[in-house]
Amino acid sequence: MVYIKWFFIIVFWVFVAAFFHYTLPQKDIVRVTDTENRRIDFGENSIFWASPDAGNAGVAANRDVFFIQTVRENGSVMVYRNEDTGWGWPPYFKFDTSNLQAEAADLKSTSEAPKWALITHYGWRNEFFTIFPNAISITPMENPDVGKPIPWVNIVILIVFAAIFWAIYVRWRRFRQRRLDPTFEEWQGNIEAAGDAVAERRGRFRRWLGTWRA
Repeated sequence: MVYIKWFFIIVFWVFVAAFFHYTLPQKDIVRVTDTENRRIDFGENSIFWASPDAGNAGVAANRDVFFIQTVRENGSVMVYRNEDTGWGWPPYFKFDTSNLQAEAADLKSTSEAPKWALITHYGWRNEFFTIFPNAISITPMENPDVGKPIPWVNIVILIVFAAIFWAIYVRWRRFRQRRLDPTFEEWQGNIEAAGDAVAERRGRFRRWLGTWRA
């Protein structure tokens, strides 16, 4: 029973960590190498794609999606999709996909004359499932050695979540100690008393049979 309890606790916190890691904004220092508009046929990974741009038709089997191709400081390649989030989830309220694509195209450069930029995004990159992070904004950087800024938004959101979770946990623990535990103890006492009564009756019956055997 204890192992099952800890299994569900671990699974719960893994889902919570994955949810925040996918949803919260992340920042990368990159060099834009190219931008493109690609027709995408959505399949089993459709959950990892945003809704169509605001003002366009609803969800379809395929549509055009903007992509921003970049290279990070360490030389690794990263490709971002550029889609509106609209009023949906995550609540970034992004409606400027076309403008962001134009800004990214203006920052294209080569390795000989690099132009660095700070790109904010959410989501994951998974080549096996063809998943791309969604770019939210892009800001030119004169000196990439400055590094990434402190993620204050993520820190505040995680602190608020921890405070809310702790408040709910404390209240649930108090409610369990005051209401549930006494009830469970009473039920357990009644069950034990009933078991003792049954055992006593069995003992009397056996003693009665013993008199007949004698």
